[in-house]
Amino acid sequence: EVREVEEAWRCKLSSEEFRVLRMKGTEEIHTGAYEHFFEPGRYVCSGCAHPLYLSEHKFRSGHGWPAFADSLPDALHRSGQRKVEITCASCGGHVGHVFKSSRYPKPHHERHCTNSVSLRFEPRGDT
Repeated sequence: EVREVEEAWRCKLSSEEFRVLRMKGTEEIHTGAYEHFFEPGRYVCSGCAHPLYLSEHKFRSGHGWPAFADSLPDALHRSGQRKVEITCASCGGHVGHVFKSSRYPKPHHERHCTNSVSLRFEPRGDT
């Protein structure tokens, strides 16, 4: 059964989406489509279309990947203590990692370092 699920994901996703979402990979620095993208709308999981972030959550971190200060309620699961992984609460796809620092925006002082390939943008008029 696990093999069937894996094969279904392989059929649905591009090879890069599968590598990042299902195999917990990371896209190359400064290559993601959303690193410098700041249009109004929301970001959903590219695997299952579960809403994850609003454009208002996004900020320029300068670290090479799309950064968000917060997520939508119950959108993500967190695991790990030192290096906190974030996954889609709906399909379990790997989104990225969370880092904490007083340098990051309030209220949580967090940077959600995400992979563009894990996200799909929906313009404000389409949501």
